[in-house]
Amino acid sequence: MSRKNVRWCDDATLSKDINGKVYIVTGANSGVGLETTRQLVKQGGHVVMACRRVEAGEEEARSFAGLKGSFEVMKMDLAHLQSVRDFVDAFLKRHDRLDGLMCNAGLVVMGNSARYTQDGLEETIAVSFFGHFLLTELLLDVIKKSAPSRIGMVSSVVHAGSPANRPQVHLDDLNYKNRKYNAFAAYAEAKVASVLYAMELGERLKGSGVTAASIHPGWARSNFGGNGLLMKAMRVLTFPLRPFLTDSNEESAQTSLHVLLSDDAPNHSGAYFSQSSVLYRDKNCRDGGWPMDSPNPNAKDMETAKKLMAISSEIVGLEQPRTESGES
Repeated sequence: MSRKNVRWCDDATLSKDINGKVYIVTGANSGVGLETTRQLVKQGGHVVMACRRVEAGEEEARSFAGLKGSFEVMKMDLAHLQSVRDFVDAFLKRHDRLDGLMCNAGLVVMGNSARYTQDGLEETIAVSFFGHFLLTELLLDVIKKSAPSRIGMVSSVVHAGSPANRPQVHLDDLNYKNRKYNAFAAYAEAKVASVLYAMELGERLKGSGVTAASIHPGWARSNFGGNGLLMKAMRVLTFPLRPFLTDSNEESAQTSLHVLLSDDAPNHSGAYFSQSSVLYRDKNCRDGGWPMDSPNPNAKDMETAKKLMAISSEIVGLEQPRTESGES
């Protein structure tokens, strides 16, 4: 049973022949990432499933038997920057093209205390933003070589906040070294960063044939958030209302697929695309939009986006991103 206002890709998009095209989907062993991968393989694409748990990815991929396309599972742990670099090195040894990159994986560290990766990064933003930032920047050359090509950054409705409380990136303390940690605030901030990054990419890559977008997939019935007490309680309490509030993973994959495959998405590079969602605090946003205007002004400021890129480049050990004209 689907909610009445779920947005679906049209038949033309879901029947395109993408034989010969190569895609990367992070977090492809479960939830929205798995269903995004399944559809791409169904349409003839070759999908590299970038997974922290390779065995889980291989187990789930058995369900692709008989589909038109192909897949491979490769190890990548977004919480460890060296793992991201190792993944890129391995990918480039196997492939000389990349038609689509879907940065799907995410994490929220529950509790009242921040956890830090071996790189000294707060774990929520490390997985949800910094890992994907490094991955994308390291793959930009092959993505541009493969143009027309596309990049998707899965964000969340949480980035929008409420009229009384709009999340923002704290450029002076992205890793919660000097602030009191709050799990939901950290997750919201990471998702604002993802929207800003897609917007900045859209501007930086103008004229290259590469387009970028940020995405709210909807309220998916996935295992996101883990099995902590709070998340278990939420799932139990909302179970009777799930058909009216939440989306299947297939439904939640539709916005990602629209960004990767539709003819229209490249006309809106840098934009935010959203499934309909009851979680928006702004009622006028609940129908979503492909694309739609984020209600959060902090997610639409290009000056902030460019500062975020410069700081992030330093944090992950990259030179500052350059425009197509070569300007930093």
